Amino acid sequence: MGQQEKVATSLAGTVSEEISASLTAVDAELARRYPGDPGTRQPVHTVYVPGDVFEPGTLRSWGDQALAALDEHAPDAASFAAVLGIPEELAGPVHHRVRAKLEREPVEDLRIDFEDGYGPRPEAEEDEAAARAARLVSEAYANGTAAPYMGIRMKCMEAGVRDRGIRTTDVFLTGLMAAGGLPDGLVLTLPKVTYPEQVTAFVQLLEAFEKAHGLDAGRIGFEIQIETSQSILAADGTAAVARMIDAAQGRATGLHYGTFDYSACVGVSAAYQASDHPAADHAKAVMQVAAAGTGVRVSDGSTNVLPVGPTAQVHEAWRLHYGLTRRALARAYYQGWDMHPGHLPTRYAAVYTFYREGLEPAAARLAAYVAKAGGDVMDEPATAKALSGYLLRGIDCGALDTAEVARLTGLTRADLDAFASPRRGDLTVTAP
Repeated sequence: MGQQEKVATSLAGTVSEEISASLTAVDAELARRYPGDPGTRQPVHTVYVPGDVFEPGTLRSWGDQALAALDEHAPDAASFAAVLGIPEELAGPVHHRVRAKLEREPVEDLRIDFEDGYGPRPEAEEDEAAARAARLVSEAYANGTAAPYMGIRMKCMEAGVRDRGIRTTDVFLTGLMAAGGLPDGLVLTLPKVTYPEQVTAFVQLLEAFEKAHGLDAGRIGFEIQIETSQSILAADGTAAVARMIDAAQGRATGLHYGTFDYSACVGVSAAYQASDHPAADHAKAVMQVAAAGTGVRVSDGSTNVLPVGPTAQVHEAWRLHYGLTRRALARAYYQGWDMHPGHLPTRYAAVYTFYREGLEPAAARLAAYVAKAGGDVMDEPATAKALSGYLLRGIDCGALDTAEVARLTGLTRADLDAFASPRRGDLTVTAP
């Protein structure tokens, strides 16, 4: 061991105690505002279906239409890979997994829309549609045909539609309670949020509903949809979106970028309204920084170019959607919107290619980190967290299998969870 060093200090023990005492409030504030990722599954997309269109067979219909599009326009792995530029070694695995996903779970997150996709209707008609939506969602969870996440997008908190949005939310949630309770996968989306006070108002609505039904405080969360420039930069020059997260009082689960409303708000002409426009990149970068560490996830928007018509036209739309999805994934926007069944093949193709092409490098880096084996990259705990999160997202969506990740990393699912959301103290790694 060699000569033992003499350890000497100059400060009294009370100095450390005084410093800790002075930072107690800061410690509590950090824990409250930045709890970290919740560790739950994040869907790779959200599908929006108008309230009057949603039927018991909607999810299966989307999967069947997506499979039919594949059969018609890219009937085998080679042709599908050629259209999208998927590497030859991944063509078979990606094509196989995409088809399996469309057969098993075509939609990961469904939002029944009572806003732009539904529009203004007679009061009685929207009441009935909201009640019907609640019944169908409850039945889907009861009979096993539900998507992992389901809910509604109500009208916003602006004066002209506020009462209608409040009533639709009440009718829908009341219907769920009457049918057996709120499902675990329930998600609400509050659109066109411009001021933090609108978020506060929605929190007030949910608090009142929880009290009326004896639910735990905070049981109902919601997504905030960013569709106006004022939600990014407030009149006083501050980042309004950060204040919105705070105003949600822990209920905010996501920030969703609204491609077309936001683009129009800042004056982008219709031909250039897209999720890769510089205005979109700026908005999402602000959203991403505001949400970092809060447990609130960021979702990209959609493309309005639909894969319909002749095969050449479908292929062009597929390439666009695939490219936009891959671009978003590289920028850490792990969720987006899909507006048509024909978008599902390229959504999953992009997601699966992203995770499968990075599987072995990510697994090797994580295994080396755990083994302290070094290599040509000196990774830190933050990188181990990112690598574990990457592998977990791949497993959750079906791009990767738990067994193959365990074989390559030597880690169990519990180990990956611990790295992705490490607690204070030492991390104990178990054998798979």
